[in-house]
Amino acid sequence: MENIDIIPYPTIAIAIFIFGLVVGSFANVCIHRLPKKESIVFPVSHCISCSAPVRPFDNIPVISYLILGGKCRNCKENISAMYPIIEVITGLLLLAGLFKFGLTFDFLIYTIVAPTLVIISTIDIEHQIIPDVIILPGIVLGLVAGSYSIGYVDSILGFFLGGGLFYFLAALSKGGMGGGDIKYIAAAGALVGWEKVLLIIFIAAFLGSIVSIFQIALRKKSRKSLIPFAPFLSVATLITLFYGNLLIKLYLEGLVR
Repeated sequence: MENIDIIPYPTIAIAIFIFGLVVGSFANVCIHRLPKKESIVFPVSHCISCSAPVRPFDNIPVISYLILGGKCRNCKENISAMYPIIEVITGLLLLAGLFKFGLTFDFLIYTIVAPTLVIISTIDIEHQIIPDVIILPGIVLGLVAGSYSIGYVDSILGFFLGGGLFYFLAALSKGGMGGGDIKYIAAAGALVGWEKVLLIIFIAAFLGSIVSIFQIALRKKSRKSLIPFAPFLSVATLITLFYGNLLIKLYLEGLVR
């Protein structure tokens, strides 16, 4: 820690942001390959149009995209702008986590959780699934990290409360709640505990309702349309990680008054 303390904070922040861009680049690989059940290691990154391998100097997050003008060097086909967007979002999320948690155990866990939420949300939007290869290890991480940070009792209670509530909702809705959502909220509950998992559910339901009403009003969706719920759960999880204690405190103070 003494060696870290002598490094200027702006330098640490820049390093974390750059690290986030690199992680975001890897997140893009996961987003593209995991739904297809392809390896995220082999083959190396390649153009999805012509299959030409991406050269190392063409694989620099954001910068390569800008230099190439958003096109493949080999076939000149357009490269989706989502690639640099995902990289920047991931970089900003990790930077925000550094500002909130500092170089702590909570930040270490956050550097795993935040990019995972980006991957899960994007895959759910595009494919309406949350792959088990992501969410099952997430449950293990939630139980291990949660047991360390909030205690194993609270972690286990959060796991069963979150998963149990969503399982009950899935049974009532007869398929309206997917199995991936159940596993997700169980993992989130294990990480944050029973009180905060209720907060995640409330915030996600509120955000989902607002967006659904807005889309129905614009006639982009019908009342029977299925809307990916993972993005709302992810945003709710981030809000809870950052402001959960404050929101619960304000709620309890409001009840007392």
